[in-house]
Amino acid sequence: MLRHTLLVLAIAASLAACNKGPQGPDKAAAGKTAGAAADRPVIITPEDVLTVQTNSVASGPVITGSIQPERRADLRAEISAVVLQVLKENGEPVKKGDLLVRLDDTSIRDTMASANESVRASTQAFEQAERQLERLKTLRASGMASQQALDDAETRRNNAQSDLVAAKARAASARQNLQRTEVRAPFDGVVSDRKVSAGDTAAIGKELVKVVDPSTMRFEGFTSADKIGMIKPGQPVSFRVNGYGNTLFTGTVKRVDASANPTTRQVQVLVALGGGEQPRVAGLYAEGRIETASTPTVTVPENALVRAGDKAYAWRIQGNTLKKVDVVVGERDQRRGDFAIKSGLANGDRVVRNPGSTLKDGQKVEMAKPPAPAAAVATASSKSAAAAEK
Repeated sequence: MLRHTLLVLAIAASLAACNKGPQGPDKAAAGKTAGAAADRPVIITPEDVLTVQTNSVASGPVITGSIQPERRADLRAEISAVVLQVLKENGEPVKKGDLLVRLDDTSIRDTMASANESVRASTQAFEQAERQLERLKTLRASGMASQQALDDAETRRNNAQSDLVAAKARAASARQNLQRTEVRAPFDGVVSDRKVSAGDTAAIGKELVKVVDPSTMRFEGFTSADKIGMIKPGQPVSFRVNGYGNTLFTGTVKRVDASANPTTRQVQVLVALGGGEQPRVAGLYAEGRIETASTPTVTVPENALVRAGDKAYAWRIQGNTLKKVDVVVGERDQRRGDFAIKSGLANGDRVVRNPGSTLKDGQKVEMAKPPAPAAAVATASSKSAAAAEK
């Protein structure tokens, strides 16, 4: 029993000695190591340093809306018939004159055949009445026919002529209806919305298919009515489109609507897109700014700012020391994506790009030395190898 008690006391004493940590000289050495690590300077490469510059920041009313094609056609049924075939699907490109939808033309062909036959019969009746009139004119000139007979022949000729004109009109209408059974693309473009399928009954006025021209996209936006006095045709517009990430598109004001929306009291502004890459999908939401004024302001990119709730700060490099600087951030420049700085930084200041969370105010900074050229490294290696051989 005594032996067991002594063993337990020995184990407890060993654990207590382990938990005390370094003592005396060992403890002092550990403290010095931690202090040296804390005083160690931050190594920064030239790519991590950004020089603050004064740039021209555009300002003006905000515009929101959607991308829409200027050339678009809603093709509708002009006759009442059954849909026999739909030849194009959504998203398929089409050329002007391509057949898109075919309607049943059976009854129309029968009507056209009847109209053509009526034209033929009316033509024969008119020609016969014309010949009869000419004969009576000759007989009347020689005194062998009465004036009444001549007048009756002329009346029959006129009636036959009217019947012929009416028959030709019915035939032309039948041919036109036959053409309406084939719905064709009015211009080069893309099918954006197919509304019918084979077997559907298309009444007059029913929408069949939509065709848009992606090369004629424009920004149809709305802006506040109280800013309308600042907007004029030709002013530049920068905007972003939902679905295209941070891609910045540009354009110019083409036309300002003469009346405001009765519900929202906003005014529509049509923006013609500029050159370069353009959105090719209609209906996407877009938001931007009409550049009515330009002001020189200090700007920095977003990756040089650190957000802390409603406040923001940046890490400025003063000599070889880091300084945490509170900044007042203004509006974002739509053209470059930089933020205007109202206070805190000045033109020429150097700040850290993409600062880490371990930086401390007053910490020393040391610029990293550029890597040695490959030729110099190879020469040094060869000299070392030669020295080793000796």
